[in-house]
Amino acid sequence: MSDTPPPPDVWAAPAGSAPHRPVPAQVWPTPAHGGPPFGAPPYGFPPVPRPRPQTAPPGSAYHEQARNGRQKAPRRIGEFALVLVGNLLGPLLVIAFGALVWYVLGLDFAPRDGERILQDPLADEALALLSIAVGIPVVLLAVRWCGSRPAGTVASVLGRVRLRWLVRCSAVAFPLIVLQMGGLALWGYLSEGEESLAGDFPGWSGFVLGLVVLWALIPFQAAAEEFVFRGWITQFFGGFLASPWPGIVIGSALFALAHGFGRLSGFALLFYSALWWGWLTVRTGGLEAAIAIHVANNVTAYGLTVAFGELAESGSAADAPWQALVLELVAAPVYCLLIARLATAHGVQRLSPADTAEPAEPADRAGRPAEA
Repeated sequence: MSDTPPPPDVWAAPAGSAPHRPVPAQVWPTPAHGGPPFGAPPYGFPPVPRPRPQTAPPGSAYHEQARNGRQKAPRRIGEFALVLVGNLLGPLLVIAFGALVWYVLGLDFAPRDGERILQDPLADEALALLSIAVGIPVVLLAVRWCGSRPAGTVASVLGRVRLRWLVRCSAVAFPLIVLQMGGLALWGYLSEGEESLAGDFPGWSGFVLGLVVLWALIPFQAAAEEFVFRGWITQFFGGFLASPWPGIVIGSALFALAHGFGRLSGFALLFYSALWWGWLTVRTGGLEAAIAIHVANNVTAYGLTVAFGELAESGSAADAPWQALVLELVAAPVYCLLIARLATAHGVQRLSPADTAEPAEPADRAGRPAEA
């Protein structure tokens, strides 16, 4: 065994130093307290704050709710385009999806020469009501994204649907509509005899099923039409016009045209009613009164249609006869003036308060709190 020491290792690291290994390149400097949390923006790009919804100034009327200082031309155009495209494309998508489900289930479609899509009249009416109800989310998204204001300001100056006030309006609307349609049926009986009341009762099972399905969907369909024609259109034009009447008139005309081209008396009835409902919306600071009378009208009309077995031949209000127009000339102002008087008696808020999210409840002259 030799006492000669081994030759030195020229490749070894100097004594007292750590072994040398290549260090990976770093594109971004490492922060002092660790990396950013998952989903954080890249280094050098600070997060862009999303603008919070801004309400109109306190004391603004219903048609002025879009005046929140953010209604510049690009936002107005975007809001208009979103509402227009959404209310044209949304119903088509709902109908297409419903037809696809109907096809997958192996059910029959209606003949192509008719106006219906599904062979079953109840299912076809339900699909039509659902397609119209799409207008609610379309309007709410448009005013929130493009209008940068709380979506609930379309419902009322308090930023929400005032449920107690809606119930009070419904208590007036339903008896009045029943009385009005009863008068129309009596008029038809006196002028045409028993033929005006002829029908084929579908049986109790079909009658109850029809009422359950249609009455469950009608509130959403009626509310959607009010959100679009009495709500958004009035506030869109009220955002840059001092008077609410341009928006009310345009919305009323579009409301009548949306029901199709029928009789002249039907168009006049729809336009005349919509003018009164538009005035009442601004007068009461919300859509509740218009929704109540709209729901009451459709619920009663569909109930009679189902009872007489005429769901397959049901038309729209555009086909209303001149007798219905005569009765509406009296019924519309009676309802609106009664509701306006009731709103004054209960101190219903018609102007936006200081804080829309948590509105104050000012007392009326009798010292009672305002209707929420």
